[in-house]
Amino acid sequence: MKNVHDRVRELSLGLLLLSGLMVGCGRSSASSAGGSSAGGTAVSGASASRTSPARITLLNVSYDPTREFYQEVNQSFAAAWLGETGQVVKIDQAHGGSGKQARAVIDGLEADVVTLALAHDIDAIASKRKLLPADWQQALPHNSAPYTSTIVFLVRKGNPKNIRDWSDLVKGDVSVITANPKTGGGARWNYLAAWGASLKSQLGSWEKLNDPVARKQAEAKAKQFVTEIYRRVPVLDTAARGSTNTFVQRELGDVLLTWENEAFLALRELGHDKVEIVVPSLSILAEPPVAVVDTIARKHGTEQVAKAYLRHLYTEEGQRLAAKHFFRPIDFDALPPSQREQFANVELFSIDAVFGGWSVAQATHFDDGGVFDQIYQPGK
Repeated sequence: MKNVHDRVRELSLGLLLLSGLMVGCGRSSASSAGGSSAGGTAVSGASASRTSPARITLLNVSYDPTREFYQEVNQSFAAAWLGETGQVVKIDQAHGGSGKQARAVIDGLEADVVTLALAHDIDAIASKRKLLPADWQQALPHNSAPYTSTIVFLVRKGNPKNIRDWSDLVKGDVSVITANPKTGGGARWNYLAAWGASLKSQLGSWEKLNDPVARKQAEAKAKQFVTEIYRRVPVLDTAARGSTNTFVQRELGDVLLTWENEAFLALRELGHDKVEIVVPSLSILAEPPVAVVDTIARKHGTEQVAKAYLRHLYTEEGQRLAAKHFFRPIDFDALPPSQREQFANVELFSIDAVFGGWSVAQATHFDDGGVFDQIYQPGK
C-alpha cells in the first residue's frame, strides 16, 4: 500500500529517540511544521506575545491510524499560529497502538498533547502519573472528542466469502484479521463492537439490557461469539496499522476489522479493484479523545500553544480536515454534501450505554485475567 506500509515504521518505532531529541533541543526548533496555509483560519485563544520565543516545538503522541491526518493538521495549525502570533511552531508526531502510547507517556515520554484512541488510555496517564487532571475530558467540547469513527469490515474485491454482517465472521472457513486489544485502542473498539453486536442480536432490543436474566444469557452467547472470532485470527498485530499491513501487504485473512477511516485509506491507496468496504448493520460509536498533558506542557512552556493546537481541531478547518481523512466530524452539518455522503448511515451504540463506560469495560475485558485473556488462548 503506497506509503501506508512505510509509515508503520515511523516515529512510533523511535519513541526514545524522540524523547532524547526534545531534551537535547530544549523544546526549540529551527524548522516549522510548514506546509500550506490554513486559509486565514483563526487560532482559537492565540495570544502569544511577540516577545515569546520565535520557535517552539510540540510533541503529539497519537494512536496508529492518524499519521496522515495530523500531518495535515500540523501544517494548517502552524500556518494559522504563525499568522496570529508571529511564532513558528513545529509539531512532532509519535504513533503506535494507543495502549502502548499511553504506557510510553506514563514511563516518561514527554508528550505535550496526547490524541489517543480511547478515553481509558488518557485516564491511565492521569491516574498513574498525575500528569493531567482526572476531569481532563471537561477541558474541550464533546468530552474532548473532536471527531468520531466506527468499526467496519474490509474485504477482498468481490467479497468472495460473502461477508455482510457480524454473524458472517464465524461462518465456514472465514479468517479474520484484527489487532491485539491489550495493546491497540482500535482493537479494543473492534472487540467491543463485535460483543455489542452479538448482545443486540441475542436481546432483540437494547431495552432488555436492564433485564438481568436476559442479559446474562446474552452475555454468555456474546462470549462464545467473540471467542470464535479470535479462534479465526491467524496473527495479532500490536496496532491497527499493523493489521492493515497484514491484510493488505501479506494478504492474510478474508476480512479486516478496522477503523472506518483506515478502511477508506486502504481503499484509496489500493483501489476498488483490490478491496471493498462492508459496513455492518450495527457498530460502535468510537470517540477518540485529545488532551493537553498539563504537567509536561507547563514544564516545556508550551501550554498555551498546546491548548490552541487542540482547539484548532474544533474549528471549521479542523473539522474539514477530519472529514477529508475519513473521521466523522462533530459538526457534521458544516460539511459539503460530497463529504457527508461518504459516511454510511449505520446504527451506532455507545460504550457508556452498553458496557457502562471505559473503566468498566477495561476492567472486565482487557485487564490481566479479564475476559480477553480467558478467550484468547493460541494453540487451544
